[in-house]
Amino acid sequence: MVIRLKKESNPSAKSVPNLPFTLFFDEIYSNGLDPSARFPVDRYVKLHQSLTDADEKGLIAWKKPRLAQKSDLLLAHDEDYVTRFLHSELKEEEIRRIGLRPWKDEIVERTLRLTGGALEGLDLVLSGETLAGNMAGGTHHAFRGEGAGYCIFNDLAICAEKALLNRGISRVLILDLDVHQGDGTAKIFQENDRVYTVSLHGKNNFPFRKQSSDWDIEFENETGDMEYLRALDEVLDRLSSMEFDLILFQAGVDGLAADALGLLDLSREGLRKRNQRVFAWRKAMGLPMLIFMGGGYADPIDHTVHAFSDLFLAAAKEV
Repeated sequence: MVIRLKKESNPSAKSVPNLPFTLFFDEIYSNGLDPSARFPVDRYVKLHQSLTDADEKGLIAWKKPRLAQKSDLLLAHDEDYVTRFLHSELKEEEIRRIGLRPWKDEIVERTLRLTGGALEGLDLVLSGETLAGNMAGGTHHAFRGEGAGYCIFNDLAICAEKALLNRGISRVLILDLDVHQGDGTAKIFQENDRVYTVSLHGKNNFPFRKQSSDWDIEFENETGDMEYLRALDEVLDRLSSMEFDLILFQAGVDGLAADALGLLDLSREGLRKRNQRVFAWRKAMGLPMLIFMGGGYADPIDHTVHAFSDLFLAAAKEV
């Protein structure tokens, strides 16, 4: 395991009121992609069904996301790239780098709704809700002027920039626990001290050319629950001494041993414990948190669906 730390800040804590857990979802998260794409397009509708079946107490309030506006996208992305995407004018090599082929016309609306769900969740946590989530997104491989790795626009970066326009937000933490480094996010905020980026990821996994987050933790192949959770505990303990106003949590579950792209050896129970630690730490810090779904590519996909179901049900019980 390799740990690289860049910068720190001073401690502070806040408290926010508890309100119901809202989760944004639209069927276009699945049907906006071609079913033959090398991407588990049905995981969103399967997860929605799984959560609906499991949520017997009605802990989750479902909402359909709005469409993100061009002005939202421009908070973190170059105008030329945004404009060409909205007009379906991306070059073939740009589409290939993103990887969501075959490219459907509906991908424009899907992307705007996906980003809109994150932005509406952000509005909720900035207006007093403890937690909110988007059942998609965490698109951390998108850079300012290009997409990559199934990511078109970086919803984490857009939400961080949007939050910093709020008078009550001085510093944002992006806690990225996807098995792949949040390289786009790291690059976008490399010179921005108001956004602190932390990424726990596989050392030998995509992206093969890593960027420098404020704090990177790299795991060797087949890292298991014990080592992973020990490192996470160290990270959360260190973050407790820093000052933030908002947490953006990229909660990918592609560290599962069953994941086709993960290379780590985490169990479903290990991910449950990961979530418990993060939520307990958030509560101790007294900070609002927005949850982004992140990656998950298990074969069969049911392993991914179960792990995400655990995540969102645990979040719903926290509010």
